[in-house]
Amino acid sequence: MTISPFDHPLLSSLLGDEEAARAFSVASEITAMIAVERALAEAEAAEGVIEPAAAQAIQAALDSFAPDMGKLRTALARDGVVVPELVRQIRLGVAEPFREQVHFGATSQDIIDTALMLRLKPILDRFDRLLADLIERLAALNIRFGGRTLTGVTRMQPAIPIRVSDRLAAWRQPLERDRERLKERSERLLAVQLGGAAGTLDKLGGKAAAVRAGLATRLGLADAPQWHSQRDGIAEFAGWLSLTTGSLGKIGQDIALMALSGSDIALSGGGGSSAMPHKQNPVAAEALVALARFNATQLAGMHQALVHEYERSGAAWMLEWLILPQMVTATAGALRLAVELAGQIEGMGTNA
Repeated sequence: MTISPFDHPLLSSLLGDEEAARAFSVASEITAMIAVERALAEAEAAEGVIEPAAAQAIQAALDSFAPDMGKLRTALARDGVVVPELVRQIRLGVAEPFREQVHFGATSQDIIDTALMLRLKPILDRFDRLLADLIERLAALNIRFGGRTLTGVTRMQPAIPIRVSDRLAAWRQPLERDRERLKERSERLLAVQLGGAAGTLDKLGGKAAAVRAGLATRLGLADAPQWHSQRDGIAEFAGWLSLTTGSLGKIGQDIALMALSGSDIALSGGGGSSAMPHKQNPVAAEALVALARFNATQLAGMHQALVHEYERSGAAWMLEWLILPQMVTATAGALRLAVELAGQIEGMGTNA
């Protein structure tokens, strides 16, 4: 039994996305955190903050490191974050006198937030690919059916005749803007987080900026000043998730309504009914509407998570953990469904 529909053994086949779900798995999270610790040791050794021999010892320990997941679970319930226990376990494998140079100058939030950015990076690349695929499929539909006629509908009442190309443009153009927004926001979002205990990187002294830049380069992320309690980038990303699923939800709503008459659109692959065998329900279209409304609802929570007290918040940060993975997975699922749905359209409109 699961609580979230996005990892439910049945519901996830409709609403979820396996690739996005893997990025939020425990294995992916721990792997990303270890990558951050590895890169941190390299960057600090390069700037003389820790000894080269210490970095080599840390690398050697990480090469064979296998965390004790039971102890991580127990410690997280106590500490609220997994990093203190993870670092303790890593240190056990590092030869003396270099153990205390593991995680030097960093704090738990640095590792967790930077690991999140590492996991989001391939997801954002996939979003771009799915958007490009969907836009291309809508363009192909326009070539095939764009010159046909539809009855325009305003305020749920028949209006005047329009062309299929008019409706397809209303579907495609927001997606093109969503893709442009994704590029703009990715550049701001995918940044390294390194601030230390209270955001001042006090233990790194005059080497702080150089270490952070080195960490960013090694991880393929942007360099940026610490953003422990500045969550506008993540909230902006959540806004993009809601905007994009909203664009997809509009397509789903239109297709579900067009399917009512049976003459405005022809679809393959509709869903069956247990009571009415003649029906082909527009399941994918309905799911797009539901996912759009889900993300719109969750967005308010992400804006609540902007309210961090002082230099770090536990509560606001936890709220992000509850909401963001589901919004990301909902968006991935919606994009996947929209691409599939566009491929199921066999006809639109009527010949004038």
